[in-house]
Amino acid sequence: MLNVHHLELFYYVARHGGISPAVRAMPYGIQQPAVSGQILKLEESIGARLFHRRPFALTPAGERLFAFISPFFGNLADVSGELRGQAAQRLRLAASAAVLDDHVPGLLRELRAGAPRLSLTLREANQAAAENLLLRGEIDLAVTEIDAVPAGGLQSLVLARLPLVLWVCEESPHRQARALLAASAEGKETGPLIALPPHETLTRRFQDGLRRLGATWEAALEVPSLDLVDTYVAEGFGTGLGLAVPGRTPRAGLRALPLGAGFPPVVVAALWAGRLAPLPAAFLDLVKARAALLRQGG
Repeated sequence: MLNVHHLELFYYVARHGGISPAVRAMPYGIQQPAVSGQILKLEESIGARLFHRRPFALTPAGERLFAFISPFFGNLADVSGELRGQAAQRLRLAASAAVLDDHVPGLLRELRAGAPRLSLTLREANQAAAENLLLRGEIDLAVTEIDAVPAGGLQSLVLARLPLVLWVCEESPHRQARALLAASAEGKETGPLIALPPHETLTRRFQDGLRRLGATWEAALEVPSLDLVDTYVAEGFGTGLGLAVPGRTPRAGLRALPLGAGFPPVVVAALWAGRLAPLPAAFLDLVKARAALLRQGG
C-alpha cells in the first residue's frame, strides 16, 4: 500500500513544479532533502519514475498519479473548513435529569438565538457517567450534581449549593423538620416518604444524614423527578424530599421544612475537559449567568 504522506508530498511537488517551490508552499515545515528522500521511496513503491528533475516535468506515470490524487488533496482544505464550521455549531451536553427538565431548554433557546445552525446532543448523566463521557471525548460539557472530587484531568465550576428540605401539605401539623426526624429516630410512625431513587445524590445525602442521627426513614414512593415529588405530596400521599432552589416558587398547597445542619447541600457543578470550544464556552457563560440569577432569587 502506498504511503499517504508520500502521496501528499508528491502532490505539492507536482502542483508547484518542483521540490524547492513545494517546500515553500507546504503548510508545515519540512526540509528539501527529506522531501527528496521520501519521493524516492514513493517511486520505489510504484516502480516508476514520477518526474524529471531538471527541467521539471511529470512523466506519464506522474501525470496519471497526480490526476488521481489531486481531487482528494486539492479539496482537503475546503472539507476541513466545512468540518470545522460544523464543529463550531456543535454542543454535546450531559446533565442531570433535574437540570435537563428545569433549565436546559431555556438556556438552549438563548444559545440558538446566536447559533441558528446548532447541532445538539443531549445525554442524561450523574457525576460518574458524565466524567466517563468527558474523558472519552464524547461530550463537551456536563452540568450535574457532584458528591466527590472530580476526576483528574477535568475542570469544574461550582454553580449552586442547594439545601435539602422536606415538603409537607399546608394542613400538616408539622412546622419543623426536626420534629419529623426526632420521631423517626425514636421509631415512631412518620408516614410515607416520597423521594427520588436511592442512587440519586439528594436521596443519598438525606440517608447519610439520617444515619448520623440514628434514624431510619426509607422511601415508600420512589419517583423519577422532583416535580413528581411535589405532585404526590400535594395529593396527600406523604412527605416529600426535595431541594430549596432559589427563585423556584413552591407548588401551591405545599410548605417547605428546611433540614438544616447535618444534611449537607446538594452541589451542582459544571465539568469539562481541556479548553472549551467557543460554542460550549458560550453555553457555560449562559449557565453561570442563570446560576448567579438564581442565587440572587431571580
